[in-house]
Amino acid sequence: MKNPRLQVVTYNIHKGFSQFNQHMMVHELREQLRLLGPDIVFLQEVQGMNSRHAENIDNWPDEAQYDFLAEDVWQSTAYGSNVIYDHGHHGNAILARFPIANIHNQDVTHLRFERRGLLHCAISVPGLAKALHCVCVHLSLFARSRRRQMDALSRYLEDIAEPDSPLIIAGDFNDWRNEADALLAQRLGLIEALGGVYGSPASPGRSYPAKRPVLRLDRIYVRGFTILHAEMHSGAPWSKISDHAALSAHLRRNTV
Repeated sequence: MKNPRLQVVTYNIHKGFSQFNQHMMVHELREQLRLLGPDIVFLQEVQGMNSRHAENIDNWPDEAQYDFLAEDVWQSTAYGSNVIYDHGHHGNAILARFPIANIHNQDVTHLRFERRGLLHCAISVPGLAKALHCVCVHLSLFARSRRRQMDALSRYLEDIAEPDSPLIIAGDFNDWRNEADALLAQRLGLIEALGGVYGSPASPGRSYPAKRPVLRLDRIYVRGFTILHAEMHSGAPWSKISDHAALSAHLRRNTV
């Protein structure tokens, strides 16, 4: 396959609940992800287990949310638990139509009350000569901590991935100041998907809150791909599913 194409989606799913935790929306979330039909999905705030919800909420899935969402569509899953409590845990997840290998969840917690991790995996995509490195991120609410986390991510990828390896970093950056352009994207040779299509790479789309987005929190950064189309999925039905908008990007591998 010459210059293979990929569709990717990133979404902070708010542990499967609507804004302000009013309704459990995991089933609606699964339906909407299937309608988009991406090859790779980057998810944040994924509930790996919650025994209280399983006991008290009707129709709560028997399996972990990432397995429930992936069932019969995405053959491979990776999950990294970031926040652990007595009745369960949640973190980041990656779903893929292709084999996942070398899963690594890096703890980048800076503040004890705010647990954070970076979920990395290598994915074997047909038509790609090298493994596709994918990282799902959910960064700190505090600028100083975000800077440390982006530096840790850059150093990790510089160590384990060749400079010409295809790379996608996606997730909830909580980066309304857009420091990631200087601290991460330029350092690793990345382009932000929505900014690269509709504006400058330094102008990612507004993704929060989902009903009427104001803040530029969520991103898809790519290396080694041409961005064919990118879209912010806000308003109904997305705003009823989570407090964040979902982002999608259609990509074509550059000739190498």
